Amino acid sequence: MIEIENMTFDEERALYGSRGIAAKNCRFDGPADGESAFKESSDIIADNCYFNLRYPFWHDKNLTIRNAEMTENCRAALWYSENIRISESTMHGIKALRECRGALIENCDIVSPEFGWSSENVTMRGCTAESEYFFLRGKNLDFSRLSFKGKYSFQYVEDAVLSDSVLETKDAFWHCKNMTVKNCVIKGEYLAWYSEGLTLENCTVIGTQPFCYCKNLRLVNCKLLDADLAFEKSEVYADVTTPMISIKNPKSGIIRVPSVQELIRTDPESRGEIVFTAAENQEKRA
Repeated sequence: MIEIENMTFDEERALYGSRGIAAKNCRFDGPADGESAFKESSDIIADNCYFNLRYPFWHDKNLTIRNAEMTENCRAALWYSENIRISESTMHGIKALRECRGALIENCDIVSPEFGWSSENVTMRGCTAESEYFFLRGKNLDFSRLSFKGKYSFQYVEDAVLSDSVLETKDAFWHCKNMTVKNCVIKGEYLAWYSEGLTLENCTVIGTQPFCYCKNLRLVNCKLLDADLAFEKSEVYADVTTPMISIKNPKSGIIRVPSVQELIRTDPESRGEIVFTAAENQEKRA
């Protein structure tokens, strides 16, 4: 492997098509304002490098990035790349990851609208993220200890696991398929509409109108706070441990809940059963 240390690159395609490069303490910045520094490269290590130019890692294979700073000017940093390891780095450019395969992202700070679109086989551990449309159309995702803020996260995601995380997000999990969420706190409106095969275990959900138009929805030992007009037209089996404001026209299944201020039955096709679990309501069903 060729080692490059303490150098600055600002020209177009500075290291295009490189094989076996270890860059340490290098800067990709300067007046030439060149793009695509490592495009179509393989077996690349970038350690403690500064990226202030566009599109540095496109169509790359076997890429390791450690202790990197990717600024707001580092737009669309990683596209169409495979076998990626990113750790202890900041990723602050828009669309920083897209259509990548096989990525491990650990202990990173991400501020990047449209992050992760159409990426597959991504594992994320201990990261913070601010984004809109986070991981749109992602597949085979495994996230833990994620602290997230932003709108429209995890839409159209398939085959995903999210655990031990805190999300402040609106319209999350729309149209997702085969997703499991464990031990998470999720604050946001209109959660998981049109989802299919979504399971939440030991979660706290805060916000209005969650879980509408869902198929094969399961909630296990979950808290629903400020939840009104919930479960409309959904196929659901839910074990809710907190009182709810209102439930509206669940399509089918069973919802176990301590109490509900209002049960709305305006749809003749609403056949979901409500079982009240509070002591004063034992054996009461609606």
